[in-house]
Amino acid sequence: MFGTATLGWVSAIQNSKFKTQNSQKRRAGTGMSASLFLDVFAVGPIQANCVLLGDVAAGELVVIDPGDEGERIAEKVRASGLQPTMILHTHGHLDHVAGTAELAQLLGGLLPIGLHRDEIDLYRNAPMQGAMFGLEVDAPPEPTLLLEHGQKLKVGGLELEVRHTPGHSPGGVCFVVSGADAPLVIVGDVLFAGSIGRTDLMGGSFPVLEQSIREQLYTLPGDTRVVCGHGPNTTIGWERASNPFVSG
Repeated sequence: MFGTATLGWVSAIQNSKFKTQNSQKRRAGTGMSASLFLDVFAVGPIQANCVLLGDVAAGELVVIDPGDEGERIAEKVRASGLQPTMILHTHGHLDHVAGTAELAQLLGGLLPIGLHRDEIDLYRNAPMQGAMFGLEVDAPPEPTLLLEHGQKLKVGGLELEVRHTPGHSPGGVCFVVSGADAPLVIVGDVLFAGSIGRTDLMGGSFPVLEQSIREQLYTLPGDTRVVCGHGPNTTIGWERASNPFVSG
């Protein structure tokens, strides 16, 4: 896990810590929305957002991007009262995977670990990524769930559609969430409020990222809430209309 060093390669991103209000709207019958549990909180010195997403009525939860502070994340999982079913990653950069080893062990060591196949090398090299900045990062467990574009994952009454969105990293993915009372997408470092992910890191490409955003995100409804990998959330409509890097 991380120490207290400041990492220059993320200094351009203005991060903030926030936690969404949990929406616990009970299902009234077949076809109604799931009772959404959503907790988004920043972890580690880079303040990457970890996401707990679940269905209260079904009693299930998934952890997305445990970037550090595995024990803190595990405590939040326990406090939710929901049963964790998977640990997923939007991509393999160390600020999104550095807490995976500790968290997986604390949650019993048997949960599926999800990652796109094009991120496996980056993910396996998390200790090396940390060493480049003088940080000690535990080697994460091998992924046991290879994510593919179009794949659909169930968390209670929620459905997470995997969308491959390279550009920030080769195997970056977003999770389009359906089954709740309002549209939601978890985007990692693909899109930020008023910004986009870096493309100057290994495997990055601005044209590829722009295509990912236009084809996989900006095609979603405008009121879709966007949970970003750093900083506050936004909406597809707002970014489509005003993002200075990729506008609609």
